[in-house]
Amino acid sequence: MSQQVRGVVARRRGEPVSIETIVVPDPGPGEAVVAIQACGVCHTDLHYREGGINDDFPFLLGHEAAGVVEAVGPGVTEVEPGDYVILNWRAVCGRCRACLRGQPWYCFATHNATQKMSLLDGTELSPALGIGAFADKTLVAAGQCTKVDPEAPATAAGLLGCGVMAGIGAAINTGGVTRGQSVAVFGCGGVGNAAIAGSRLAGASVIVGVDLDDRKLRQAVAFGATHTVNSSTQDPVEYIRSVTGGFGADVCIEAIGLPSVYRQAFEARDLAGTVVLVGVPRPDAVLELPFIEVFGRGGALKSSWYGDCLPTRDFPMLIDLYRQGRLDLDRFVSEEIGLGDVEEAFHKMEQGDVLRSVVVL
Repeated sequence: MSQQVRGVVARRRGEPVSIETIVVPDPGPGEAVVAIQACGVCHTDLHYREGGINDDFPFLLGHEAAGVVEAVGPGVTEVEPGDYVILNWRAVCGRCRACLRGQPWYCFATHNATQKMSLLDGTELSPALGIGAFADKTLVAAGQCTKVDPEAPATAAGLLGCGVMAGIGAAINTGGVTRGQSVAVFGCGGVGNAAIAGSRLAGASVIVGVDLDDRKLRQAVAFGATHTVNSSTQDPVEYIRSVTGGFGADVCIEAIGLPSVYRQAFEARDLAGTVVLVGVPRPDAVLELPFIEVFGRGGALKSSWYGDCLPTRDFPMLIDLYRQGRLDLDRFVSEEIGLGDVEEAFHKMEQGDVLRSVVVL
């Protein structure tokens, strides 16, 4: 029997979000209903509201979440009712060419729930990133649920569902940061600071945070940056070279998605170094690089999908590090809010006043 719950909906492009009554169907084959305990407010949710992802309005927003499995459909073996889970938006298929060659983090056929949640009048909702977790309960594919230690609070654990995992994975999984290396992170928001935290976990010796906002640079130091530079007043490329023996960083991570900033990351890396793009560009953005420099500098230019993570591998491991005191997920949480505060949280995010607002249910 379907349930009626509260959810935050973006009905039309650019309009303020509203709390609506959502109809959540019983889980079908391969699906699960999850009672949400906490969900972070991510830039991606704002992009959905602004029509920057697609035009499939109305959207049920929210995706960076943790909660408890309430019910599962036929054939589900991954989880059972009562399991404490983090939701992910890349449920691997296990059958595509990436999965079959042993690289499931690249899965080319990730999937979501088959059934649709809806408004009371029957209007089908498009859940953000296939999740829709600014709601009391949501319907997802069972493969989107990853069991973790229930001792970790949902306000912290849920952050691994998107931004924090993307940043940590950009450093460790995609960038391959190892002990003794130098790293520069361009953009010290939630994803960038997670990349800094990941670089520290991996043992990087020099970690440079680059941003235009001194508040964010102070946060970067708290997450593990050994050096910072405000790129509005100082050339970040020259600064990064100055603290890396004149050579540049071994790994440069672009966490904004701007061609001009990517160019800085490209120029700030050492010979045979790596550039990782984890910031999401606008669809119309165009990058120009000197082709001879692409060849002459060697190394690698990589894109990081969701931190190239495998949720079943990475989420439990990172929760263990959190519980050991080695990964401070709580530091990402600027405030705890209710469902009715999401619109205000978007404004705070745009002003750079918060690292993460987290909706608590």
